[in-house]
Amino acid sequence: MSSPRPKQAIFESLAEIAQALGHAKRLELLEHLAQGRRSVEDLTARTGMTFANTSRHLQILRRTRLVETERAGKNVLYSLAGGTEVVTLVKSLGRVGERNVAEVNRVMSDYFHKRDSLEAVSREDLVSRIADGLVTVLDVRPEDEFALGHLPGALNIPLAELESRLNELSPDTEIVAYCRGPYCVFAFEAVAALRAKGFKAMRLEDGYPEWKASGLAVEEPASTR
Repeated sequence: MSSPRPKQAIFESLAEIAQALGHAKRLELLEHLAQGRRSVEDLTARTGMTFANTSRHLQILRRTRLVETERAGKNVLYSLAGGTEVVTLVKSLGRVGERNVAEVNRVMSDYFHKRDSLEAVSREDLVSRIADGLVTVLDVRPEDEFALGHLPGALNIPLAELESRLNELSPDTEIVAYCRGPYCVFAFEAVAALRAKGFKAMRLEDGYPEWKASGLAVEEPASTR
């Protein structure tokens, strides 16, 4: 039997990647790994899956080189393989879904747009505001995710702590909040809560992974670079 033509061989390999992306839990795993390296145990706790299911989904992602592993002592840590490309791929998938899938549009309208119908701050605009010292950048992800990497000069107040730590924010300075990505609810909830308290708050158009993938400066531990 003759070998497949080059184009067909490429399409078959791309189809394997598409199949690896074809599960909601695997997309969720990629979102968590876009924040930084994680163990299977950590990912199990974050996704609510069993250890066995988490391992199985990670192996599917690993076979298509969407994730990779490294050993740290007794632990095996997973991370995105080619983070920029994977983050861009998932973001593109979301854009196609928003354009073509009625259920995606319904959720965007019923949940996200009801909480914040204003246009989000673009990355380029936020870079300019940071340079001019006109904004407080607020990271509302959990503290351990913030420690793995964040926007330059960002203040970390996890969403669950926001109400009790409002005194750390100036009511005279605009706040731009961000979290894990464009579908992460933390930033939407934070902006709604801040506006209700009289703060001038907006959200970043996406999240930390997209900011990093675009080549903009981030602050992260030396061990992750």
